Parts: sequence; structure tokens; C-alpha cells
Amino acid sequence: MLVCDGAELGLLVEGHAMASGIEAVLRNAEHGDVAAICRFGDAHIRCHYEPLIGARAADEQVRRWWNETVIGAAVAEGLVVVAEVDGQLVGVGQRGRRGDDHVIYKLYVHPQHRGRGLGPQLLRALISRLPAGAERLYIEHFVGNERAGDFYEREGFTVQRIEPSRTSDPALGVIWRARRLGSPPQEAER
Repeated sequence: MLVCDGAELGLLVEGHAMASGIEAVLRNAEHGDVAAICRFGDAHIRCHYEPLIGARAADEQVRRWWNETVIGAAVAEGLVVVAEVDGQLVGVGQRGRRGDDHVIYKLYVHPQHRGRGLGPQLLRALISRLPAGAERLYIEHFVGNERAGDFYEREGFTVQRIEPSRTSDPALGVIWRARRLGSPPQEAER
């Protein structure tokens, strides 16, 4: 039986972020952070996804996307931001590319640090690291992850398409959202 600590999608900036009396240091991830990022994924991602998409699919998310090869490559390319409180990793954000599109692939906060405004700050940190001239940012999340959908909608991301699941489980479908850059959430393209 999987024992979880209540981890859910967290939502986390370069420098210091003060949130509910806790000071978080946000910075680009370094090679020495790779193992801690993988441990973070192993500790929290499976617990978050299991009730949404099932144990098998949740395990696959951790195996596929939170291993040293994948995380190490993203860190080496400067695509990962981490948040720390008292020297402990409490959040991870990762951007990347899908063809010509800029995409956020990871945006997670330790469950004890959620709900303190760190999500929008991490999002801004990732956006600030995009190349000059980037006009649009995409995110993707499982259909079953309604909490992520609500967060991204509040942050100005609108649904662009829904890719059906390759299985019979509709929760494993993928929702792609986009936000025009340079627009605050309330002014984002709808």
C-alpha cells in the first residue's frame, strides 16, 4: 500500500519569496540538485496523481519524468527552477520546448508549502527565463487534474485542445492550455 503525505499539485522566483511568514529561496537548479529533485518527485508526484489517474499511471509519471537522466538533462539546459525553505527543496518548476512552442512541464510545491502564493511566483520565474520574443506559453495537464486546470485558468491560460487518452481512462486525456506572454492573467487571451 502506498503511504502518502497528502501531496497535491502545488503551485511555486528568483531570489526570495515571502509567503505566510516562510521565506523561500528560488533559483536555477544546479547539477548537485538532481538527486534531490528526483527524490522530491518520488515522494510527492505518485501520491498526487494516484487518486486522479490510478496507481499504474502515477508510477509511470515518476519513472518517466522524475529520473536522473531526464531531470539531469533539463537541469543541464537551465530549464529547472527550485524553491527551498531552510535549505530543503519545497518546489520544482520546469520548462521546455515542444517543437517551436515553449511549454511548462512541471510546477509542483511540497504540500506543506501550498496555498501561500508560491505557484504564481514560480510561474513568473519560469516565464522570466524564456527567450526574448517568446509570445506564447503552453502548459499541459491530465483531464483528471481539475485543480491544475483551475490554477492555470486563474493564471490566464485558456484551453487550446484536449488530446484523448490512449487508454480507456478519460482521466488520462491531456488538456493543452496557452497564455499569451506579456499579458497579466486578467488580460490574457481568452
